[in-house]
Amino acid sequence: MAVIATLMNRQHLLTYIYLLVYISLSSGVILYNKWVLSTLYFNFPFPITLTMIHMAFSGGVAFVLIRVLKVVSPIKMTFHIYTTCVVPISAFFAASLWFGNTAYLYISVAFIQMLKALMPVATFLVAVTCGTEKLRCDVFWNMVLVSVGVVISSYGEIHFNVLGTIYQVSGIAAEAFRLVLTQVLLQNKGLTLNPITSLYYIAPCSFVFLFIPWYILEKPEMEAPHMQFNFWIFFSNALCALALNFSTFLVIGRTGAVTIRVAGVLKDWLLISLSTVLFPESKITGLNVIGYAIALSGVVCYNYLKIRDVRISQLQIIPDESTKMEKKEEDNVNRNEDTLWNDSVSDSHSHFDEEAPLMYSSRISHLGRKPA
Repeated sequence: MAVIATLMNRQHLLTYIYLLVYISLSSGVILYNKWVLSTLYFNFPFPITLTMIHMAFSGGVAFVLIRVLKVVSPIKMTFHIYTTCVVPISAFFAASLWFGNTAYLYISVAFIQMLKALMPVATFLVAVTCGTEKLRCDVFWNMVLVSVGVVISSYGEIHFNVLGTIYQVSGIAAEAFRLVLTQVLLQNKGLTLNPITSLYYIAPCSFVFLFIPWYILEKPEMEAPHMQFNFWIFFSNALCALALNFSTFLVIGRTGAVTIRVAGVLKDWLLISLSTVLFPESKITGLNVIGYAIALSGVVCYNYLKIRDVRISQLQIIPDESTKMEKKEEDNVNRNEDTLWNDSVSDSHSHFDEEAPLMYSSRISHLGRKPA
């Protein structure tokens, strides 16, 4: 018993370490991106370029792991699946990162985190429109509560910027479409992508989509002689974003989607507090806090409803078929780790912004606790 207790304590300690690493990387990537892009600090106001660096680095690492080191095997990807599934998902992924990173130029990190509370609302609306989610009164009123909270928070924002808000909301909308498309296109075809294969297929395609707006909007300005480029800054920034992607997957695999959602809430409050300390120009008001608290309560209620629905569906399993279903459930848990990554391929987050689009999904893909 003593040995078992010791092992359990070690397992719990390791889980807490994983969560701490995830929260640190998720917060760090967002603050790092803000510091790099802000004209008040490192002064590299080229969000598309920064996103392309992340995509090129992640895609390159994935290529080495799959083709050179053969850590994992690529999936059977046909040209038809690539063009009909990977390409549209990559397009919305690129858009969500582009718009999310651009928002850093205009609004504060704290306000961006508050706006990200709209993510479940956007995903729910897109899912209902696409027919993958049913319109329910209880969920609808939760979405209304979240929206009201965000409106109050926006009203209390001291340095409210319309353009920055539009960019962030557009990024949230693009991420919502990506999440739903991932479910409709990839999962319905029985394809599952782990973090390495996700980056291998999606990152290069996203890079191509970003190249066109980069060539039109940012390339001319980057030719100016005063533009600075520090290799180690961008290398470490891209490395942190990549590490966040892997840490997110490891935490989900060890604790489940519910735990990472709770950790995400704690991370958001920590990030809002840290941003006001590290970036003095970022101020939050009492109305900001009240609005965000209202929005967050709606998100928590929504998560509770989704968890309840999953548990009810599990209780409806016929007892006589429990043995057969046990095996099926075990297989589903294994597949769900990959499925959840499909839904969330940061941290955020996104992190989506390399945090939010890479982390959060409006669906609970699995609730099981599985050791890493």
